[in-house]
Amino acid sequence: MRERDGHREGVLPKRIILVRHGESQGNNDPATYDTTPDPKIQLTTQGIAQARLAGARMRHAVAGGGSTNWRVFFYVSPYVRTRSTLREIGRSFSKKRVIGVREECRIREQDFGNFQVQDRMNVIKEARQRFGRFFYRFPEGESAADVFDRVSSFLESLWRDVDMNRLNHDPSDDLNLIIVSHGLASRVFMMKWFKWTVEQFELLRNLENGEFRVIQLGSGGEYSLAVHHADEELLEWGLSPDMVADQKSRACANKGEWNDRCSWYIDSFFDHLPDSDDDNVDKLEETNSLIVHS
Repeated sequence: MRERDGHREGVLPKRIILVRHGESQGNNDPATYDTTPDPKIQLTTQGIAQARLAGARMRHAVAGGGSTNWRVFFYVSPYVRTRSTLREIGRSFSKKRVIGVREECRIREQDFGNFQVQDRMNVIKEARQRFGRFFYRFPEGESAADVFDRVSSFLESLWRDVDMNRLNHDPSDDLNLIIVSHGLASRVFMMKWFKWTVEQFELLRNLENGEFRVIQLGSGGEYSLAVHHADEELLEWGLSPDMVADQKSRACANKGEWNDRCSWYIDSFFDHLPDSDDDNVDKLEETNSLIVHS
């Protein structure tokens, strides 16, 4: 533990792993949504197998480096399919390795309304495609922007859990947080974490059932997808070359350097301005003054 501002500070997690639930009955047959509430839709046999395989692969990700001192803490969406996915993932982890589990409502699926009649939903989804996936709000439901807000709130709570050591984590062990959630919630989590723009979010491919992303602490103290995942994977998931380069920079960057290096915010608004020149600023002030008084 480290001391900060007079209180003990939790050790940073080595990894935060986002995993989508296995195949659900709704994934297999969209008509399921006509009669079954979304939170109660269950996994298929294939989904159970996908969840078990995801568990084995995630255990390899956290233990594959040869470390014997590691533990996991799970956050799980309250939906039946995510809870069932966690149960199957758990087969790969002994109780000794699991610090705890917390059901977290803020990482639930995007709300699409109540029962989802497919003919109506097809029309709605076509409208979403024209409007834009991030800001389009489903009638009686949510937009991706709404999900972003609640996932952002969850992320703040996650950091308080770590900072105040509410997870009761032994600092001598590597801490791995595994978030069992849904495709959209996982994408907006990464959007918030890496400060991606709406335009960059729109590029992202959804996670497949049972697929996961590993956000891992790099050598300099920044988190990155590029520590665990190859460039080819990142490009396949929809990250642009600039986004991949940023992830690779983060993998070895010293903590806090990102604010100085990231280009997509600065260049988007200030690419037409000189790098630095007081004379240019003076000239701009003179021009503005003439406009005001003309």
